[in-house]
Amino acid sequence: MQVMQDSNSSGFNTNFNSSTVTPQVDFPHNGIPSNPIIASLTMTLGILFNVVALIILIKAYTRFRRRSKATFLLFASSLVVTDLTGHVVSGGLVLRRYSIANLTSQDGPPNPDSPCQFLGGCLVFFGLCPLFLGCAMAAERCLGVTNPLLHARLVTTARTKIALSMTWFLALCVALLPVFQLGDYTYQYPGTWCFIKVMDTNAKDLTFVMLFSGLALSSLALAFICNTISGLTLIRARLKKNSSSQRFSARSHDTEMVVQLVGIMVTSCICWSPLLIFSLMSAVHSYSESHLSEEVTCTYSKLMMTGVRMATWNQILDPWVYILLRRAILRKIYRITKKQASFKRSTFRSVRWDVSSLHKSENIPVKTI
Repeated sequence: MQVMQDSNSSGFNTNFNSSTVTPQVDFPHNGIPSNPIIASLTMTLGILFNVVALIILIKAYTRFRRRSKATFLLFASSLVVTDLTGHVVSGGLVLRRYSIANLTSQDGPPNPDSPCQFLGGCLVFFGLCPLFLGCAMAAERCLGVTNPLLHARLVTTARTKIALSMTWFLALCVALLPVFQLGDYTYQYPGTWCFIKVMDTNAKDLTFVMLFSGLALSSLALAFICNTISGLTLIRARLKKNSSSQRFSARSHDTEMVVQLVGIMVTSCICWSPLLIFSLMSAVHSYSESHLSEEVTCTYSKLMMTGVRMATWNQILDPWVYILLRRAILRKIYRITKKQASFKRSTFRSVRWDVSSLHKSENIPVKTI
């Protein structure tokens, strides 16, 4: 998901006239959008990082094809491919909207057109997919850690592909709800992106926002529960001293996967929670109030723009979870930390020994001649 950065998005035009507000545009902007260099750079970085992460995952999948990690790698590769596709499709649509906005004096047409509807659907689809996939990955690893025998019997490559298809299908069904007149997509401030209608909402719009935010937040909550159970199980197994070398190797792979899942979950929570909460707040407030003041409208427009910028970074930071939180990197970090800890202990012991020796030397009586 890619959203344009605007030079005036941190503040609003001082010449703003309330008469320019239309029902379909959350907060119009009379100025011309700024240069799209920042947006193009963000899109390029996102594509580059996802490609690097995908290469790493493909190499890992060829090595662990016959192990339990293969299922996790298939989920992770699908997540990276989804993020990469979201960057290309959504970013291209927003750049197109950006070029059109530079040729006109308005930020968006009075009524959302077909490109706006398509862009809004893409943002919802590519926003829900990573959250659903992160939840599915956490549930799969929780089963693999707590009950390996049941996991080996139930989880297969064919069933994993079916689960992936169902995940994408569920996100697509939610994104297509406006086609069936449940909710609507509209241009958002500053007119370079489209999303769920959260201002001047009716009952259908509010239902759509609540469904979108509810599914996303539920996915984050379920992922948190599954990752917590997996982490506690691994810690309990780590504390046992009578584990064989083969079981220890399997646990090390599980630890790597759970650490990556925690990284994905934390990144998703930080990046997506603001947009989910802000959109829900805006829709509820707009539905409960018959008329929103100009100040309130500006506030919610700022919050929505901030939220979608943070959500955009989720697809940029996700690949770094696989790039940085690999077992080889974690081992290096562990060895460096262990060396520093041992160095500090040895330094502390040497200093303590020197101090104790000094005290002993002071207590030795001096012989007088």
